[in-house]
Amino acid sequence: MTTVGFLYPGHFAEDDYPRMEILLDSTIRLVVHHTESPDSAYREEALRELGTPGRLAAGTEELQRAGVQAIVWACDAGSFLYGPEGAHDQVAALARATGVPASSTSIGFLHAARKLGANRVAVAASYPEDIAARFTGFVESAGLEVAATHAAGAADAAEVAAWTPERVRELALAADHPDADAVLLPDTALHTVAQLSGLEEALGKPVLTANQVTVREALRLADRPAFSPGLGALFESRESPPAPVTWGSGRSYAHGNRGAGHGPE
Repeated sequence: MTTVGFLYPGHFAEDDYPRMEILLDSTIRLVVHHTESPDSAYREEALRELGTPGRLAAGTEELQRAGVQAIVWACDAGSFLYGPEGAHDQVAALARATGVPASSTSIGFLHAARKLGANRVAVAASYPEDIAARFTGFVESAGLEVAATHAAGAADAAEVAAWTPERVRELALAADHPDADAVLLPDTALHTVAQLSGLEEALGKPVLTANQVTVREALRLADRPAFSPGLGALFESRESPPAPVTWGSGRSYAHGNRGAGHGPE
C-alpha cells in the first residue's frame, strides 16, 4: 500500500481526492488533512497567511500517524505567492519536520508540465489579475514560457468551489492559445477531476489542474508510478519524467535527501 498525505486549506473541492483514489490503483491511499482557512478571500495577504509555518505544522501529526510516505501542501497561492525561494523553503521545512519528502501544488505544476514535455503553456486562473500574474511569474521563473494568461477574477474560494462544469470549461477555453502545449488551471478550490477527459477533448491538448497535479506530485515523491485513463494525459503512462526543474539561480528544487526536500524526480 502506498499512502500519501495532503494538507488542504478549508473545505472546498476536497471531494476531488476520494474521486481520484477510486480512479487510481486500489493499493494507493490518499489522506487529506484540512488546515485552517479563516479567510478564503483572494487577496495576497489572506492567501499568504494560509501557508504560514504554524498552519502547516498543525496538520502534520495526523498525517504522520496515518503513515504517509510523502506530503504535499495542496494549495497554489499559499505557496507561489512566496516566490520560488520561499516555496522551496516552505516545503523543505515540512520535510524536515516530518521525515518524509514534501512538495506543494505550485511546484507540482512545474514537474507535471515537464513530464508532458510542455515547454509553452497557457494559464487559466480563477484568481483576480494580480494573483494570476504572480502564478504566471512563478511558472516562468522555472523556465516555462506562458503563451497566455486569463484571470477570471473570482473573489474567494467558496465562489470557485461552486462553479459549474460549464463555467470551468469556459475558463479553460478562454485561456487557451494556439501555441500552448498544455493549459494549466491552478486553484485547489476548483472542482476539475470529473472533467479532465472532457476538457482535454475540448481543447485538443493536455490539461493540468491543481488537485490532479497535487496527487501526481505526492506519488512522484513516493516513487509510485500510477496511471489512470480518467485522470488526463498526466496519468496516461508510467514513463519516467525528465530532469527536475530549476529556477534562474540554477538551484534545483526537485531533489535532495528524502527527509529534507522534495525527493528525486
